[in-house]
Amino acid sequence: MTSTLDVVIAGAGRVGFETAELLTDRGHDVTIIERDESVVDRIADRWTATVIVGDATDPDIIEQTGIERADVIAALTGETGVNLAVCLAANEFNPEVRTVARIHRDAAESYTRFVDEVVFPEHAGARLAADRIANSDVQTLADVTDSLDIMVIRVAENAPAAGRQLTEIRFPAGTLIVSDDDGNRVARPETTLTAGRRYVVAVEPDVVDEVMNLMQG
Repeated sequence: MTSTLDVVIAGAGRVGFETAELLTDRGHDVTIIERDESVVDRIADRWTATVIVGDATDPDIIEQTGIERADVIAALTGETGVNLAVCLAANEFNPEVRTVARIHRDAAESYTRFVDEVVFPEHAGARLAADRIANSDVQTLADVTDSLDIMVIRVAENAPAAGRQLTEIRFPAGTLIVSDDDGNRVARPETTLTAGRRYVVAVEPDVVDEVMNLMQG
């Protein structure tokens, strides 16, 4: 079982809100900060968790999220400067919080001096943002089509699939284990899924939860 993270997301636009939904689906606790009340109204019917209306660069607003207890803050607004400011402010309240900032050009090294992770979602979408936030044992390599994800998944200790050969595991239709545990060969029927090792998996979205339960517990 993966640990539950306490995540604060600044910005409930397309990227921020989709990321929040993905993280919630993975079992994490998410609080959203959004300054635009019309955006808050738009997501109200789809989001039942905490939303704080206000400017995420305002220290009083950040403090309302319980930032001192948060594991991660992800600033995913449409403005790079705002995102960096949010992360830096959050770090003042909680030096241990992981900081993730959305940027608008693919120049990660310029920004990782100030934050722990950067995402460039114009290139990769909300799934990459969710992976970066979770510092994840599950990484989406690409949204190949509208009906297929390619992921790197680490097999968790005590997961149902751990220590078993592929021939012994009843993966749902729509799943393909692509690589063996060293990534040098295509997986074979006799490939054993070893706890702590990572495997490339192609999976259709409607069976992702089943695959995750088998490989992550």
